[in-house]
Amino acid sequence: MPSTSNHAAGSSSPLTSLGRSIWTRREQFHSVEDNHESSAQELELQYFQKHVVDLFHDLSGVGADELLSIAWTQKLLDVFISCLEEFRGIFLKNKEDISKPPMDHWTDAYLDRSLKALDICNAARDGIDKIRMWHKHLEIVLCALDSRQRPYCEGQFRRARKALMDLALEMLDGRDSGSAFSQRNWSFGRHNTRKDRHRRTSSGHSRSHSWSISASWSAAKQLQSIANNLVAPRGNENAATNGLVGSVFTMSSVLMFVLSALVAAIPCQDQGLNTHFSIPPQYSWGIPLISLHERIMEESKKRERQSSNGLLKEIYQVEKCTRHMTEFVDLVQFPLTEEQKMELEQVLEELASICEKFKNGLGPLERQIRDVFRRILNCRTEGLELLSKGSNLE
Repeated sequence: MPSTSNHAAGSSSPLTSLGRSIWTRREQFHSVEDNHESSAQELELQYFQKHVVDLFHDLSGVGADELLSIAWTQKLLDVFISCLEEFRGIFLKNKEDISKPPMDHWTDAYLDRSLKALDICNAARDGIDKIRMWHKHLEIVLCALDSRQRPYCEGQFRRARKALMDLALEMLDGRDSGSAFSQRNWSFGRHNTRKDRHRRTSSGHSRSHSWSISASWSAAKQLQSIANNLVAPRGNENAATNGLVGSVFTMSSVLMFVLSALVAAIPCQDQGLNTHFSIPPQYSWGIPLISLHERIMEESKKRERQSSNGLLKEIYQVEKCTRHMTEFVDLVQFPLTEEQKMELEQVLEELASICEKFKNGLGPLERQIRDVFRRILNCRTEGLELLSKGSNLE
């Protein structure tokens, strides 16, 4: 797994490094002679499509044990950032065409989807906070049942039982869309400050950079809103824009998939996985993307995952391990037999492994989501400026 510093700086990830090579490749396109300008644009758009294919092909090649893990989700966000930066470069290189019909309609639709995406990022940020709460309870269990200083005693098990009950209540509350967590949103800033209190809306909920996420907000409905009218461009639209609308459709589909995978993995308010993907065969990147979507859907349909807080592998491990631990704590009698001690040590080892994954992975994952939020926001701001400049010239 990449280190915290690597993800925080975004400088050492292979996928991010691959994204940086885009700019070198783009400089090569810029060196094409003026009379071959259309060919250069066509090559750049083709490269973008191939770039998306390659990245998602690598993502889809993981085994069942890796899919939807914290590490895989980090790679997914790396892929999204790489695609978004390439897409942004295409936008900036074709400024004069962005505000011309039918490109202006496609651009405006993408910018609207990106606005809605910001709330999904905020909801995922809240979901990570939920997991952090669960992590604290797990650490209490590990601390309570630490036998290095003393033999196991009833007091240790009472404390562990209390932590497990608190964890069960937190996880049950996480499935309730009206829970306290679902009414909080910090827009990736410090919470509980005087400034934030002044920014609260009349309904009592904090305002995000995109909109106000209230107790009635639904991740499922937000995803459906983003997916609405997401259809491939017609032939005449492609011809009129020299293929530019195809890149917008590609990025819109990538955005939709990444957001739906994020909502599926991380506890979000009113999760929903019924988003339908329809990608015409001429878009080769659709093959790995649809394959991943189908694998995620299959995972969600498994009996043991249907009532889960999220499809993140580590969440499943927490649920499975804490069930085992709760049953053990409830039935144990003193003094413990050697067989019981061995069983307990095995479960504690599993819990310690999960805690280590949370300790090392949640911070970098949250920083990536912050980065995705900022990049989507910056790209949207640039797009709005391009549309505005184009309208002023007319």
